[in-house]
Amino acid sequence: MSDLAIQRLDGSFHRWSELLDLILASFAYMDGRIDPPSSALSLTPQSLREKARNEIGYIALDGDKIVGCIFCRAEPDTLYIGKLAVLPDTQGKGIGRRLLAMAEMAAHNLGLTALRLETRIELTENHATFVSWGFVKTAENRHAGFAHTTSIEMRKSLA
Repeated sequence: MSDLAIQRLDGSFHRWSELLDLILASFAYMDGRIDPPSSALSLTPQSLREKARNEIGYIALDGDKIVGCIFCRAEPDTLYIGKLAVLPDTQGKGIGRRLLAMAEMAAHNLGLTALRLETRIELTENHATFVSWGFVKTAENRHAGFAHTTSIEMRKSLA
């Protein structure tokens, strides 16, 4: 990871299929564990291109290989973090933290004082990671049609 670079997604980026492969590989461990299934399964190269147009996106590159990504969306008082993904064989090496630092900088530049994310209730290892990164649980939510909690919301104050 000595050659790790973080790059903002912009109009010059064209490797959408490769980015989709990264997200699907990163989220594959959720298959059969979460209900409803991850929205990542409905992504396409075109929908990712559109997502990058409407949100703030960053990729992590190890040399020329895409090893991570994050998408962020400005809300009235927070920056929503979505699709934080790191290739499974490169997890635990600080890539997620580096991507999150870019989101924090983006929030600061937008005058926002907190980050917000949602994670599935079943993914307790993610909850622990996000807590270690300074997030606190703020709500429990459920997807449409579900009577039980399917996700938790977490926030990180940047003030």
